Amino acid sequence: MNSSSLSQQFHAPRNPFKGAASVLAIAALIGLSGCGKTMSALEDAKASIGDVTGSIGRSSASTTLPTDEGALRRFAEDWGRRYDANRKDKTTALTYARALHALDRNAQAVAVLQGLAIQYPEDMKVLGAYGKALADAGRLKEAADILSRAHTPERPDWSVLSAQGSIADQLGNHEDARGYYEAALKIRPNEPSVLSNLGLSYALSKQLPRAEETLLLAAHQPSADIRVRQNLALVLALQGKFEQAEEWSRHDLPPMDAAANVAAIRQTISQSNTWSEIQKSAAPASNSRNGKTAKAERQAAALPQ
Repeated sequence: MNSSSLSQQFHAPRNPFKGAASVLAIAALIGLSGCGKTMSALEDAKASIGDVTGSIGRSSASTTLPTDEGALRRFAEDWGRRYDANRKDKTTALTYARALHALDRNAQAVAVLQGLAIQYPEDMKVLGAYGKALADAGRLKEAADILSRAHTPERPDWSVLSAQGSIADQLGNHEDARGYYEAALKIRPNEPSVLSNLGLSYALSKQLPRAEETLLLAAHQPSADIRVRQNLALVLALQGKFEQAEEWSRHDLPPMDAAANVAAIRQTISQSNTWSEIQKSAAPASNSRNGKTAKAERQAAALPQ
């Protein structure tokens, strides 16, 4: 089963633009990791680990994106006209790129920011936006190169560090990725978007209890959003904690959609050898069983064959 077919099963959150990260695609990643297909599946999922360009342009309150899809399209058209009139204006180009990204027009956002980076080759904010846009467009190695120049050791940027971690995870360098996330958290303690990426990084390494612990911390932060909670729901479901997963999903989704998401993950697990691999990697080293482990195993045994 490929990531695109999995995405069709996923009941997307009620977000008119990008929605939460494609958490079901991450389920596929973990299931495929034993056969060497993890990274290609992750690329197909368009960088499910976090919203890489989410911080572009947020310093200006006047350029907050609309929350209605029709309004967003009109917003993008308006800023597109402003961009055509003055392509050297940084605020205009950054705002237009953000709108394009929200509409999933990532290749166009890259083109806008590439032109801006040519005009301002030393501007770290511009380089950071350009690198994140490259990552969202799947141009990971180019993104890594640009982001390495988007901040300095003396003046590190937590959002750039998080983006670098996301890229490292997508390239399969999970230990390096966690180093970036930990550095970001030293600058921005308990930032939920970084904690969420860190939790998914643990999940990709099949360290599910640690992934759950990290995502729980992220989900309890006041600024945590739908993506954080749905990623936590995914990791809970992968451990057989289906009731808890559905409960977290219901924070943002109607009950029927929350149940459908968890059921889809459960079906994915049942159709592969994913569950046995996860249980082996998640089991305590002593092989002792606590109540939660036993419950998870009982739920796994009940999965449809």
